[in-house]
Amino acid sequence: MSDLAVDVSGLNKRFGPRHVVRDVSIQVEKGRITGFLGPNGSGKTTTLRMLCGLLTPDSGEGRVLGLDFRREAEAVKRQTGYMTQKFSLYEDLSIEENLDFVARVHELDRRRERVRDSLERLGLTARRKQLAGSLSGGWKQRLALAASVLHAPRLLLLDEPTAGVDPKARREFWDEIHALSAEGLTVMVSTHYMDEAERCHDIAYIAYGTLMARGTADAVIAASGLVTFRAEGAGADRLSRDLAAASGVLMAAPFGAALHVSGTDRAALEAAIAPYRRPPFVWSEVKPTLEDVFIRLMSQSSDNFQ
Repeated sequence: MSDLAVDVSGLNKRFGPRHVVRDVSIQVEKGRITGFLGPNGSGKTTTLRMLCGLLTPDSGEGRVLGLDFRREAEAVKRQTGYMTQKFSLYEDLSIEENLDFVARVHELDRRRERVRDSLERLGLTARRKQLAGSLSGGWKQRLALAASVLHAPRLLLLDEPTAGVDPKARREFWDEIHALSAEGLTVMVSTHYMDEAERCHDIAYIAYGTLMARGTADAVIAASGLVTFRAEGAGADRLSRDLAAASGVLMAAPFGAALHVSGTDRAALEAAIAPYRRPPFVWSEVKPTLEDVFIRLMSQSSDNFQ
């Protein structure tokens, strides 16, 4: 038996003249949480939908959950949970009624028992009679997750699941995702939040249809070749415009009141910041952040809308 839940190569998808997904190959181990990152319109959602059989690729081959993901798309769907970015359950039904409806759609046995267990696991029991439309973003998120895993899928796809959700609800959501992963569930999640990317076991960075980086967060940072210096002191963040135009600087980005300046040529970068190495500024070399790396990757990619 393969240790890979997803093993797909040469994935392509066009919508009219736009090449939305371009020769993407990706492998995901069973029980892993893989984060999909990239600019809006980069093909993250399209890739996820092709992997679970909701979209038919123009080309590509491979297996998802041990099944040919093109010829056996219906079987893949039955073993996949999919949580959309926009809340897609019935707002005029209660939490319990929504879950019962999902259980009926999947033709599950022990329907009442499964719904009860799902309510308890996601902390929804006390609110089970509340209408879904009256829930806050965090509670809607819990309900959507409960519905996505009610049929005990082997693969869970999450499309920007925590957009607009408060930090406490986000943390609780990720605690549950890690608990599900520990039980053997494979998770693929698209997100724009760097802290969420760092919560994943590994990440895939897609920019305008092209897979540009793959691996753990530390591996992606190390492979970037970036050297980063941090400036602190009154007005340090206001140096970004001048330094961004300097030779050897690939990017200069404010981080609160501080400034990150990055490049791949250490000597040229140090020459660029040399005139500013004076009070009130204090400089130190720091490890590039995931955000530094992704800004760099975005600058290397070409928008396929253009």
